[in-house]
Amino acid sequence: MAGMKEQQFTEEKPLLPEQRGVDSDMDKGEEASGGSPCPASNAPLNHPSSPSRPTHRWHVIARHWLRQTRRRTSGLIPESFDQLMPVGDWKEHDVETPYGMLHVVIRGAPKGNKPAILTYHDVGLNHKLCFNSFFSNEDMQEITKHFVVCHVDAPGQQIGASQMPPGYQYPTMDQLASMLPTVVQHFGFKSIVGIGVGAGAYILAKFALIFPDLVEGLVLLNIDPNGKGWIDWAATKLSGLTSALPDTVLPHLFSQEELMNNTELVQSYRQQINNTVNQFNLQLFWNMYNSRRDLEMNRSGTVINAKTLKCPAMLVVGDNAPAEEGVVECNSKLDPTNTTFLKMSDSGGLPQLTQPGKLTEAFKYFLQGMGYIAYVKDRRLSGGPVPSASMTRLARSRTASLTSAGSIDGSRSRACTHSDSTEGVGPITHTMEVSC
Repeated sequence: MAGMKEQQFTEEKPLLPEQRGVDSDMDKGEEASGGSPCPASNAPLNHPSSPSRPTHRWHVIARHWLRQTRRRTSGLIPESFDQLMPVGDWKEHDVETPYGMLHVVIRGAPKGNKPAILTYHDVGLNHKLCFNSFFSNEDMQEITKHFVVCHVDAPGQQIGASQMPPGYQYPTMDQLASMLPTVVQHFGFKSIVGIGVGAGAYILAKFALIFPDLVEGLVLLNIDPNGKGWIDWAATKLSGLTSALPDTVLPHLFSQEELMNNTELVQSYRQQINNTVNQFNLQLFWNMYNSRRDLEMNRSGTVINAKTLKCPAMLVVGDNAPAEEGVVECNSKLDPTNTTFLKMSDSGGLPQLTQPGKLTEAFKYFLQGMGYIAYVKDRRLSGGPVPSASMTRLARSRTASLTSAGSIDGSRSRACTHSDSTEGVGPITHTMEVSC
């Protein structure tokens, strides 16, 4: 961490503090006044305006900078950051916790005894970049209307975040997990169903280990329960010295095949990570994630006083994803009677971006298995409900097994191995192989 003080990070200049979060108001003002981009000026943008210069001029400068950023990225960044999330009554909050402030975006209100759906993003992303495709899916919106949805951004990772002050000590992974009970209490949630990706999956798993009574279920994508060894740590450190930060983070997010082909998705996210996430703050989060310790969990009977997740869990990973080995090992540490392992083919490193429809289907069955959704309309049929009888319900004691339903779409094939019998010796494991 000492080296962090000497390293300089290049970053796109952000909007002025007084302009963050008011893009739409400024655009309306420009249309009304017939405003245009400001003329060229040698005055640096980070200097305060002189008393003789009109205040509205800085509005124009900020708008002009934003247009230039959009033009350089060839339309990869949406015209408005608000478009990154589905339309809805989303409200932003800053929640003070024992380890600092958390930016939280929430839609809806607690509904009876139902848990909230709480998400946590991966390193290099934020809730918008990580979950937009997933939560924009039509079938996913059909599901989420039954729940309050809460997106959590790691400190300093949200769009428009101010740069952390010099000497700021970023929270450890354990501390990031310990910030979540404050969020749950602040909004009056009785419990949560967590959806985490990568670093976010690690944080939510840690949260469930420390506060099991607050977690009803977990969907963990690309989780790696192991800390980095010295060789991996040194390789990451060397990569950080020879590559730009976005290029250092991308191999954590995408498969080698995606990176080698330089797919449109990779190009888009390279631009967006560089332009929408504060690079200094991202470096702090990246360093802390790479300094994580092993998750202290083991399957019952494998070690003395073994501790593992008590809630139902669904592990998800794409084939050839960089986290594939870590997810397989995590599966070996969990109780097989309430764990589902879902490996998605042709989905790359981030299934929630490349296969949001199939992940939505799996999530729907996961919630049905927990008994929270009696039926969900399926737009592929004639509009009638799909009964939850196709899924084996998870008993509230969390000891029954979750099985998968057969695919009702003839154009897709899905091989599912499961057992509905209690006969035989040893625990039952559940693996779903999804082919696209």
